[in-house]
Amino acid sequence: MTQAEIKLCALLLREHFGEIVEAVGACLLGTGAQPLRAIAAAAGLSLQQVKKGLCVLIQHNLVTYQVQRRGLVEYEAQCGRVLRILRYPRYIYTAKTLYGDTGELLVEELLLNGKMTMSAVVRRVADRLTETMEEGKTMDYADVSSTFVRLADTHFVQRCPQVPEAAEAPEAPPAPALVLSEKDMYVVPRLSLTGRGKRRRSCDEDEAQEHKAKKQKGDGEDAEPPSDDGIYWQVNIDRFHQHFRDQGIVSAVANRMDQTSSEIVRTMLRMSEVTTSSSAPYTQPLSSNEIFRSLPAGYNIVKQVLDQYLTLLADDPLEFVGKSGDSGGGMYTVSILSLSSILIHRFHDFPPSLRFGSRCARIFRLLLRKKHLEQKQVEDFAMIPAKEAKDMLYKMLSENLVSLQEIPKTPDHAPSRTFYLYTVNVLSSARMLLHRCYKTVANLIERRQFETKENKRLLEKSQRVEAILASMQATGAEEGQLQEIEEMITAPERQQLETLKRNVNKCVGVVGTEVPPSPRPLPPSPLISRIDASENQVDETIFVLESFIESTLKKP
Repeated sequence: MTQAEIKLCALLLREHFGEIVEAVGACLLGTGAQPLRAIAAAAGLSLQQVKKGLCVLIQHNLVTYQVQRRGLVEYEAQCGRVLRILRYPRYIYTAKTLYGDTGELLVEELLLNGKMTMSAVVRRVADRLTETMEEGKTMDYADVSSTFVRLADTHFVQRCPQVPEAAEAPEAPPAPALVLSEKDMYVVPRLSLTGRGKRRRSCDEDEAQEHKAKKQKGDGEDAEPPSDDGIYWQVNIDRFHQHFRDQGIVSAVANRMDQTSSEIVRTMLRMSEVTTSSSAPYTQPLSSNEIFRSLPAGYNIVKQVLDQYLTLLADDPLEFVGKSGDSGGGMYTVSILSLSSILIHRFHDFPPSLRFGSRCARIFRLLLRKKHLEQKQVEDFAMIPAKEAKDMLYKMLSENLVSLQEIPKTPDHAPSRTFYLYTVNVLSSARMLLHRCYKTVANLIERRQFETKENKRLLEKSQRVEAILASMQATGAEEGQLQEIEEMITAPERQQLETLKRNVNKCVGVVGTEVPPSPRPLPPSPLISRIDASENQVDETIFVLESFIESTLKKP
């Protein structure tokens, strides 16, 4: 774990959960697994504050605990899981693309709360959807439940581990051991959820019914709990990553071959998306006949043409598809590891090109293709003058984009009798780029926080003006009065607000205020700022680099 990762994790925890959780998380990230009192001493917090911070982190799967031999419970932060907070907007957008608004809100609520029961998340999403509907229309619980079942069937949500039901022990353990069988991970409990979403009441109605609600709560303490009480659900992040990887694979095949080839590979990935593990190097074998029956209706290709495409994919040097048998017209698999290498080479062209120009990118691609070259060979193959080639190679060598390998002719390693070969260590280069991506995201977050702090007074003024305008419009004020209120913000201030809108991912304009730190994965503002867009783009690069490094380390 590098310092860049620890700094980025601390910034994410502070932005989403506040200072106390950040202090607890940063302490665990910096020191490793620690017991409760050691965390309190290192972070300078009270035991009560540390307990609350650990509760939040455990609820969101950011910290795990383990009972040691002496009965001491140690807590350990999951750095990789904290970094996944960056990808929350992408998870939510994917759910919206696949399952509509209902799927989007279901995934958002689970990410927002960490863990929830099915009945609780269905009711909350139904209420939120009802708020957006026209007056008199409501969302049925059954419709939301059906979308939740579809998410579970495709493994985008999964059950959380539970405390096993065992015989009563003479002495309770210091911490419960949570278990979950693999067969029950995606089993949805049978619920009879009947009803519709409810709209929020006005303030007057809230005050009138406050006493009644408290009385009902007291009477309902002895009521029967819901049938899924104790069965909590969470977002299956690995399944989303598998979906992102499949999308990248389809795009790579389309760029290499054609649209029909990519659609065939997409069909193969869709058929094996549930049966293939997210860490598997190959998909499950599929017969040519099964693939033909599963092709989309719009692709009217005959079986013979499909076999030709599969043969072409299997014979390609990049090994998009592998053939594992001849039964059923031929058994085919999609190679995940080989396609991860293809994706990473696309990103390796950018650092030399952006930092040193197109000629450096040409040398870099040449070294990727030829593996090992002397300086004279680089000059000849790249058709670049000797002085410029030498200067470019040394620049990339200083940035760790290329490495130098010495091959001596004699045991004394004399420079005059030694070959000096330039090469690209792809794994090392990917790690270096990943480290820079972490630093880039941390800088973007700090820039956003700085801009918001510097313009705090202007944001508060904008909020007050918007609130006054809203109240006056509700009471039917005249146009002249509204214009007079709008002129409270001068032209330079309005221009500054517009600049802040474009540059900072905060609620400016309609809402007109800064969003306080919260675990919400998406801000309520519809504006997409350049800083926020930059974070999302860098995170896409981080995902590709992490996938490549992980797949490379798993290769035999």
